[in-house]
Amino acid sequence: MNQQPVPPAPAGPVTAPETPLRVFILDDHEVVRRGVRDLLEAEEDIEVVGEAEDARQALARVPAVRPQVAVLDVRLGGTDGPDSDHEGIEVCRELRARVPELACLMLTSFDDDEALFDAIMAGASGYVLKQINGTALVHAVRTVAAGQSMLDPRTATRVMERLRDPGGAGAAEEETSKLDRLSPREREVLDLIGEGLTNRQIADRLFLSEKTVKNRVSAILSKLGVGRRVQAAMVVERLRGPRA
Repeated sequence: MNQQPVPPAPAGPVTAPETPLRVFILDDHEVVRRGVRDLLEAEEDIEVVGEAEDARQALARVPAVRPQVAVLDVRLGGTDGPDSDHEGIEVCRELRARVPELACLMLTSFDDDEALFDAIMAGASGYVLKQINGTALVHAVRTVAAGQSMLDPRTATRVMERLRDPGGAGAAEEETSKLDRLSPREREVLDLIGEGLTNRQIADRLFLSEKTVKNRVSAILSKLGVGRRVQAAMVVERLRGPRA
């Protein structure tokens, strides 16, 4: 589990853009934000167009300044461990829904396969540890801005194995039993989670408030016995055939 998910810098040059590369930074630690900003703005071809310390600020500011790359802290709120929330990944999911052309580079200090998997499923273009050196981070930003991925082949293989693995014998039957605990409305919400929709998109589709959807998602995760919406989406994907 504790394998370095991404090499410090992939081989091969990345062509610099003709105009300054616009970057946004999300991190709840001011020192980290300043460090990343100073590092990036030292490059002639990169411009930091905004920053945020929490999800609310990021979701409000990014669509307004239209960066090409968002460098997002995986975990917000002062926690950083295997059991902490991945709020930055939900920000990535929301921003990708609102600004599809945006490339998200996830930044974390904790090597976590679950966070890596969630980030990829949320549409992130790259995932790097905060231990990365300055030159490699600049290269990573340029790489995702150029439409390339900062995920090595081993990482992609791990993700595909997770998608294909049904969880062992009897898992499908157990998951079907858990689905029976959901109300018809919760099943609708779960199906839309499986399509990759954000809470806001689900609210619009079902004519509900975003808060109501958030509460229903929490109830669904509890009834399915999973901790993250991407795990719920995997349940839908595995059982989509039998349920059709």
